[in-house]
Amino acid sequence: MLYLVATPIGNLGDISARALEVLRSVDLVAAEDTRHSGHLLRHFEIKARMVSYHAHNEARRTAELLVDLQAGRSVAVITDAGLPAISDPGHRLLRACIAQKLPYTVIPGASAVLTALVGSGFSTERFLFGGFLPVKSGGREREIAAAGARAETTIFFESPHRILKTLEACNRLIPGRMLCVARELTKQFEEYRRGLAGELLAHYTAHPAKGEIALVIAGE
Repeated sequence: MLYLVATPIGNLGDISARALEVLRSVDLVAAEDTRHSGHLLRHFEIKARMVSYHAHNEARRTAELLVDLQAGRSVAVITDAGLPAISDPGHRLLRACIAQKLPYTVIPGASAVLTALVGSGFSTERFLFGGFLPVKSGGREREIAAAGARAETTIFFESPHRILKTLEACNRLIPGRMLCVARELTKQFEEYRRGLAGELLAHYTAHPAKGEIALVIAGE
């Protein structure tokens, strides 16, 4: 059985009792970063056999994990934060299980996408998650322009090292649109900062952003 297990996006108290039960019972935990996940498992006194499962070894490791699953062993996939397969490894193995008719289930939990959406205060009736914004400026600007033409709320993940460039692009392309920078969600220095792109750009130029960021763009 394959388990796709959601882990906390910051506050360890957000892990579910069901997730802990699964992590204690499986034969193998496939983790995006075994060092990071090792801290999580040790915190909850879980002793589990772990292997790495990340973007650089996903193809090879998927084949290996399929052998385990075909042999009847149970495998839990976890990422550094949130639900596997959402901008993180997991989808390839899930698709392989579906193709092989192997059993699987999803253990839900914390979601940076939904937490940022709700915390932004923007419309939650309809929304689009765009994943990580492209690193190259052309792709980034196309995504921002598309979000500006959309009636729905749009959520992107962004790096603190690129947030100023992204806000500069927003200030050029959608200067009148309300934005929310949702940062360090569920952690000690959690922040929801709303404003126009120019206002946010001025703030984060003076106070450089740190930590994980979700950028929420209000609908038209």
